[in-house]
Amino acid sequence: MIGVLLDVPKADAPVVAFPGCPVDSGLAARTTTPLTREDIGAQVALMFEAGDVARPLVIGRIQRLPETAPPAVAHLDGERLEFTAELEIVLRCGKASITLTREGKILIRGAYLSSRSSGVNRIKGGSVQIN
Repeated sequence: MIGVLLDVPKADAPVVAFPGCPVDSGLAARTTTPLTREDIGAQVALMFEAGDVARPLVIGRIQRLPETAPPAVAHLDGERLEFTAELEIVLRCGKASITLTREGKILIRGAYLSSRSSGVNRIKGGSVQIN
């Protein structure tokens, strides 16, 4: 069963509440894992000694998801592959890489770079530098 850690008194057992808890203010529980006051409000996994709901046993703390940027996402619909990321996307193979940044930069790096076209091959920019 999943419950909530309500309190971690300094010299006493942690206090938990859970669906069907017989006491509104929660019950003192035994625990198999260290709990601190920073864990108050966290979900905990519970068992009950001898099946008695008046004797909860905390067997673990449900981990919070890390507060980081969402992972890059790829969408594939059969005709187009689209990657989306908050900061940058890097495609890497050995010594070669293509980096797309949030600021709009495209960086192409490699030991050898070839550009071929059967039609027009254009290079446009505010300024173009070759060598």
